[in-house]
Amino acid sequence: MKMRSKVMSDDKTVIDNLDDLASFLLAVENGGLGLEGVEGVGMATNNADGRHFVAVFDKNHKLLHARWVTDEVFEQGKEMVRHGVSKH
Repeated sequence: MKMRSKVMSDDKTVIDNLDDLASFLLAVENGGLGLEGVEGVGMATNNADGRHFVAVFDKNHKLLHARWVTDEVFEQGKEMVRHGVSKH
């Protein structure tokens, strides 16, 4: 659990462009983050401060991992998170 808070509080891990968001989503999909029981990914907003993040959930909707995202990535990356990374 401590890893989750560290990831969320470390501004160096902010995803600030769509390429990095795609890389993150592919890493989750391909098991590159070492997470077990991944069932879904979604965008969310922190109620305390309004910051946006991309979250990885298990089947019980428990947060497994999260990364802050910029406002721009939050708005422009919703479809990518919802439908997956497009293979060109």
